[in-house]
Amino acid sequence: MRQAYGNVAGWQSPRSFKEGYLGMVEVSHSLMRNKAAKQQHEAVLQGFPKVPEWFRKVFAYTKWGAELNAWVTPTFFKWLVGPMEVRDVDINGVTQRSQVHIKKCRYLETSGCVGMCVNLCKFPTQKFFTEEMGMPLTMKPNFDDLSCEMIFGQVPPPIEEDEARAQPCFATCPTARTVAPNCPKLA
Repeated sequence: MRQAYGNVAGWQSPRSFKEGYLGMVEVSHSLMRNKAAKQQHEAVLQGFPKVPEWFRKVFAYTKWGAELNAWVTPTFFKWLVGPMEVRDVDINGVTQRSQVHIKKCRYLETSGCVGMCVNLCKFPTQKFFTEEMGMPLTMKPNFDDLSCEMIFGQVPPPIEEDEARAQPCFATCPTARTVAPNCPKLA
């Protein structure tokens, strides 16, 4: 992931790959630099794999598919976001085990940046799963306790209506230049 983001950013962290996670966060900061929010989303999506059309047909959205995605997420993404657990959620009146609760997001905590969470994780990941994979996904970061809910099977709201866009910067944000009612990186 660090290598892919570095290729897109045109810069690689000087940290050793032994310090890979911190290097990835530094590369993420570089990926944001001098880009509008939409450009950041698009830059991240360049690093995601392309999903063949046949895959979307064979693995079209089902309750089982949403639950499977939730089940495998803790195994493959704990390194990125930290400890998580699968929970039940109601999707259109149907209870399914397709919510992943991230207890305290490592990426958000390490970056200390609302814009990185929303522009480099939440929106691109939602778009990738919903549009590219055909698996609706809504992510709901909690900026107070740094937890996050990933809800497989739930269609995300349009970006313009997403409440995360109204989030102010963290007081300790390393990239904030001013304290504003809304994080300027989300504009």
